Amino acid sequence: MTMTSGSRAARGADLLLTAIAAVSWAFLAMAGVAALGLHLLGADAAGSLGPMTAAVVVLAVGGSVTPSGSVEAFGLTGAGAHTTIDIAPLGVALVGALLLGWVFARSLRALGPSVGGAELAARAGAVVVLFLLILGALAWAGSSTVTFDGGALGLPSGSGGGPGGGPGLEIPGLGDIGDIGGGLTDRLRDLADAKASVGFSVRTGPSLLGGLAWVLGVLLITLLSARRAPLPRGWEALHRGVRPAASALRAVLVLAVVAGLAAAVAAASGDGHPGRVAGAALLGAPNGVWLGVPLGLFVPLRGMASGSLLQMLPHPLDDLLRTRTGQDVSVVRLAELDQGVWLLPMGCGLLMLTAGVLTAARTPRGAAGAVGFSARCGLALGAVTAVALPLLVLATRVKADASLSVLGIDAMGAGLELSGSAPAAAALGAVWGFVAGVAGGLLAYATGAAGRRAAPLARAAVAAGGGAYPDPAYLPGPYNPSAGYRPARPETNPYLRQPGDDPYSAPTQTSRAPLRPPPRPPRQPGYRYGASPVPPPDEPPPPRGRG
Repeated sequence: MTMTSGSRAARGADLLLTAIAAVSWAFLAMAGVAALGLHLLGADAAGSLGPMTAAVVVLAVGGSVTPSGSVEAFGLTGAGAHTTIDIAPLGVALVGALLLGWVFARSLRALGPSVGGAELAARAGAVVVLFLLILGALAWAGSSTVTFDGGALGLPSGSGGGPGGGPGLEIPGLGDIGDIGGGLTDRLRDLADAKASVGFSVRTGPSLLGGLAWVLGVLLITLLSARRAPLPRGWEALHRGVRPAASALRAVLVLAVVAGLAAAVAAASGDGHPGRVAGAALLGAPNGVWLGVPLGLFVPLRGMASGSLLQMLPHPLDDLLRTRTGQDVSVVRLAELDQGVWLLPMGCGLLMLTAGVLTAARTPRGAAGAVGFSARCGLALGAVTAVALPLLVLATRVKADASLSVLGIDAMGAGLELSGSAPAAAALGAVWGFVAGVAGGLLAYATGAAGRRAAPLARAAVAAGGGAYPDPAYLPGPYNPSAGYRPARPETNPYLRQPGDDPYSAPTQTSRAPLRPPPRPPRQPGYRYGASPVPPPDEPPPPRGRG
């Protein structure tokens, strides 16, 4: 075996192990969060937890689940239950995306300052293929039947929210949307003697297509936001502008979800069913948080609600959608019903300003002044936000349509649809991102934080300019210190002190006459530095006689 074949074998083994680690850790984390959330919600009491977990994971990565069932109510049989739900549990998806991207980015760091395009494509392709194989297995396993017994639901005989007339289930992060009580419980009380058998199955083809789009999107976002991962040659512009802004926006969005989970923990401590609150937060906290971000940035939404699902909406929103279906939902219209809604755009504005400061701290400053540096940060964050905000609008759309019919007679019907405008989100994202980037750049420049958190690859890209030298010339080393290197100061380095700075090391001076160096001895003729002098001959040679 030659050295070339051995190197290729090692690269192939590393590629395969990286794909296995990234995909397996992602699916294990998603399955764990989904199973824990379903268990806390009490879903395992109605059916098998394994198939339900597989179905939730498939939904989280863009899959499709088809429910169907039959209901026996009021002594009659042959009823049909038809349900359509288009909502992804983003809590499960977020955990899988973070782990998959982290392992993939870490594997690229060992390849050096740059990576070949073919090798990057091969590594990404291995992750995609293995991801689709595991997703196909989950699609095969994600089919089951859940049986609900109305007599075991424990519904109260009087009006009110949850069992015992107390408050109903509240899902944190969604405000009053999670208040499942009131009219919905009153309607379900009449079906206490009903028995429902609901089956669900995963659609393999659409689920694989949705999973392919999901994993490709996660890998692309990872390459755009992983500041310390190498890129192919010619992509240095991403180090200087796109990556600092993308990583900053990703950080603040994840931080917003963490704040939502913290609010869920506080709500669960004072709730009668803390397990249900925690389970709902694990599965859907990002749904509520990321739905409020576009709304707080004045992205117009389109909403429709009818039937019992109207009781699940928050106070200003249910009053807005009660009058007429197909209403435009905006902060201005909601503020007409409740002035407290103005706190939402204030929080979202602070979120964007934080992203602007982080962008400025992670962008190399170079030789640009305050205006040029802040404008560059604004352009980068504006471009990234113009792409990210429509993705949030598409990911947080909600569509639910449920009907319960008995022998063709409609017994209960409900519908809910809430979606935003992607073009408006792109335009508003560009404006908000530019303003936040400029403001954050000026603040960071004034406080000295501009470029302080820049990655070594970004600094190298700025130093390279047009890339006249190879990449190792710009990496940290003995003649090019890294960003964390602290230059020596005269008070800490004795070799940098001047003769008059230290009184103990200054030469002794007995008079006021300036010290002069001693005179240099005269050079001997014919003497050359480094060579010993040639002694003169003892006597001249005798003259030559005539022959």
